[in-house]
Amino acid sequence: MLDDLLQHLGLGAFSLRGFGPLLLQGTWMTLQLSFMSLLVSVGLGLFGASAKLSALPLLRIPAQLYTTLIRGVPDLVLMLLIFYSLQTGLTSLTDAMEWDYIEINPFAAGVITLGFIYGAYFTETFRGAILAVPRGQVEAATAYGLKRFQRFRFVVFPQMMRFALPGIGNNWMVMLKATALVSIIGLADLVKAAQDAGKSSYQLFYFLVVAAFIYLLITSASNVALRWLERRYNVGTREALR
Repeated sequence: MLDDLLQHLGLGAFSLRGFGPLLLQGTWMTLQLSFMSLLVSVGLGLFGASAKLSALPLLRIPAQLYTTLIRGVPDLVLMLLIFYSLQTGLTSLTDAMEWDYIEINPFAAGVITLGFIYGAYFTETFRGAILAVPRGQVEAATAYGLKRFQRFRFVVFPQMMRFALPGIGNNWMVMLKATALVSIIGLADLVKAAQDAGKSSYQLFYFLVVAAFIYLLITSASNVALRWLERRYNVGTREALR
């Protein structure tokens, strides 16, 4: 399939030497990991933003510590710490309960780790977007008798998305590329597939370039989708007419 795509793009000279299925499988794994991590990080981001804006110190202080810690430590270090701490904690539990040894699934570990890390960045993105919504809009919704969840769903969320989308797009792009880090915990993503193909064919540089090209295709498609979302949430503003 990847060979056919290269032919369609006029790049038929760039053969995949029979490693097309391996690279395709790695690409699919990367996409699954990215989208699942996105769901986790968006959920954490919305909760974290609400906690940081809360008047309750019990919610606000832990959320502040969370974003400060995560954004201050390199992603690679965090990934290793979270992965091995999860495995260590699970091993301790199985030993205490006298259960059989359980090894954490690399895919689940990757989703949890990336989602937890980028949840901190989405927290700040959503917090800034919520603060950008005019206070009068929320007060008007309250005056109309809307409940808290209804105010968020029908008033705050549609408007905050207009301000949050640039940050969401940036976080998504960075997280997509950060999926390459999961190869260190044994997940067969695109980078791992490219490395395996390169080592087997003694053309590591060539297959890393192929992987970079695939990432470029994914990010280009993401830019198109993000631009559509920006137009969707900017309806009625000058930005939507550009």
